[in-house]
Amino acid sequence: MLKAIAFDLWETLITDTPAASRAQERMRLERMADILGRPADSMESAYRRVWHRCQELYWSRDEDIPCRRQVEHFLEGLEIDADEPTLLALEHAYANAAVESLPSVVAGADDVVASLKERGFRIGLISNTGRTPGSALRQILDRLGLAASIDAMVFSNEHGVCKPQRSIFEALRQSLGVAYEEMMFVGDNLYVDVHGAQRCGMLGVHFVPPQRGTAIAPPVDHGLEIVPDATIRDLAEIQALTRRFAAPSPTHAGEGR
Repeated sequence: MLKAIAFDLWETLITDTPAASRAQERMRLERMADILGRPADSMESAYRRVWHRCQELYWSRDEDIPCRRQVEHFLEGLEIDADEPTLLALEHAYANAAVESLPSVVAGADDVVASLKERGFRIGLISNTGRTPGSALRQILDRLGLAASIDAMVFSNEHGVCKPQRSIFEALRQSLGVAYEEMMFVGDNLYVDVHGAQRCGMLGVHFVPPQRGTAIAPPVDHGLEIVPDATIRDLAEIQALTRRFAAPSPTHAGEGR
């Protein structure tokens, strides 16, 4: 019995255009420059090194860290020691750029998620976070009208590991209160989304968006042949998939509303 549908976030439910990504980056740099009293252009290389440093130390190992640690790496690159009020201000500027320069909803995502929720499915979400932490992503999902339909959200910077690690899927499963075999996971990345879900015993659905934004995970040489349970190019196709893999009973459909 299929009781829960869970989603990846970036490039599955929301997406950023190159222009939006550049606006967020510039906002981060300018606000941090104001806090530190330095020209934004003088900090750009340190800002970019943070990404590569985190990829080297954490993300390539499927580990993640609180947003504060990224800010500390940024300050290390600038050889700056900051007091606690300055660290708090920098963390807020770094974390919340996408809250003010909002991503876009992937076509049809809001309607599909709301419809699945209305049909009685539990709805979950797992996101590998990058520069925008879970605290900001919750605000973004609320402003975009998606949060009200999602029963449980798990973010890698808060959990400590990234997809495809089993523990992050386990955290979502426990929050939704269902068994793995009662779950379907939908995401755009074959390795972290489909493989991660399938090795836990969930259905793994590969979503191929009609147009990709900028939030694309680095390629991983995993040596695996990953065969999704289904491949879709429109999120509306999930409705048919839920019927193919068996929808909830009428009793379940009335729960949780």
